[in-house]
Amino acid sequence: MQGIEHAVVDMYEQLPIPFGLVRYGVAPDHPEVKNCQDKFTEVASSPNFNFIGNIQVGKDVQLRSFTKHYDAVSFAYGASKDRKLGVKGEDYLDGIYSARDFVGWYNGLPDSSNLAPRLDVSDTAVIIGQGNVAMDVARTLLKDVDTLRHTDMPDYALAELSKSRVKEVHIVGRRGPMQLASTIKEVRELMKLPKVGFGPFDQKLLPSDISSLPRTAKRLTKLLKEGSSLQRVHSNKQWRFDFLMAPEQFRPAIGASLPQLSEVEFRRTKYASENDVFRSDAKVESTESRISIETGLAFRSIGYQSEELPGMKELGIDFDAKKGIIINDHDGRLIGEQQDQVHSGPLPGLYCAGWVKRGPTGVIANTMEDSFATAEAIVEDWKNQVPFLGGGGDGWH
Repeated sequence: MQGIEHAVVDMYEQLPIPFGLVRYGVAPDHPEVKNCQDKFTEVASSPNFNFIGNIQVGKDVQLRSFTKHYDAVSFAYGASKDRKLGVKGEDYLDGIYSARDFVGWYNGLPDSSNLAPRLDVSDTAVIIGQGNVAMDVARTLLKDVDTLRHTDMPDYALAELSKSRVKEVHIVGRRGPMQLASTIKEVRELMKLPKVGFGPFDQKLLPSDISSLPRTAKRLTKLLKEGSSLQRVHSNKQWRFDFLMAPEQFRPAIGASLPQLSEVEFRRTKYASENDVFRSDAKVESTESRISIETGLAFRSIGYQSEELPGMKELGIDFDAKKGIIINDHDGRLIGEQQDQVHSGPLPGLYCAGWVKRGPTGVIANTMEDSFATAEAIVEDWKNQVPFLGGGGDGWH
């Protein structure tokens, strides 16, 4: 709206209210991250902006109809699906949850409000994955529930968390500490939780000399070496990183009346090359060694994935199901379907932004920067009189 005079923007949203991931994906104890809602609200106050909520594209409105009423359409619907592990027991045992659904549940996401996780079945919880979402789940399980009562967490989530038996959390990853996917900020927060200890791990996985490491790797190594200031014998709860472990299967409780999770079996992994131990892009391979963790509560947190919208193929939009992105020129311009290994070129008036553009990586600030880049591409094309949809521009009205 700033770059094109008299531009009108209509935002269609599946949920009845705006803010998407900021509202339903940011941990309740991170209110400062949600401050970007203020900027979004400022934009939404413009008479040239319209929010149309509770609309499911492909069901309530067909994608092709947008091309008849708009000059341009930008897809920014994020990643609504979580990646699965694909191991035995994952789909039928009680006690196994998607971290995405759990985060949505304690944030009041309507689609996740009926999750009803059983947090009172086990003293131990296992989180498979070591990214920021895994850290959020661990912190929520370990934090004193009374400190969460001062957040915007819904009452039903607070009630269930107050019944939780969880005293120990394992955060498990296929690789090692130098390949950790979470930010230093998230790890530090866990380290500083009152009355929560940090379990030991093999220090050989950390470089002994950190002087030549890049700044981020140096800070992470120092943090992990120092660990928590609280000795585990003085802690009420504890958490630990379990490195070089890949999930093999979920085992049920023997003799239980319902198919309840009893333990998670892992296969140990090793670095493909001993020279890769401290490299951020290190590869690992499976070994024959196995280890199990007894638990009735497990969360998978290995990433999100975008899905193709109904009607995209009809418009010639090329969606890469494996990567979970719409094929684009990296500036946000959609590229036509591939024929004979060659893409047909930009699709007039069609753009994308955020996770559906580049994949589900990065924090909110990265996504905002990415969206600005797409907006700049739209403005540039408009000013250069590049062909657009030519739908009349009457929009929602």
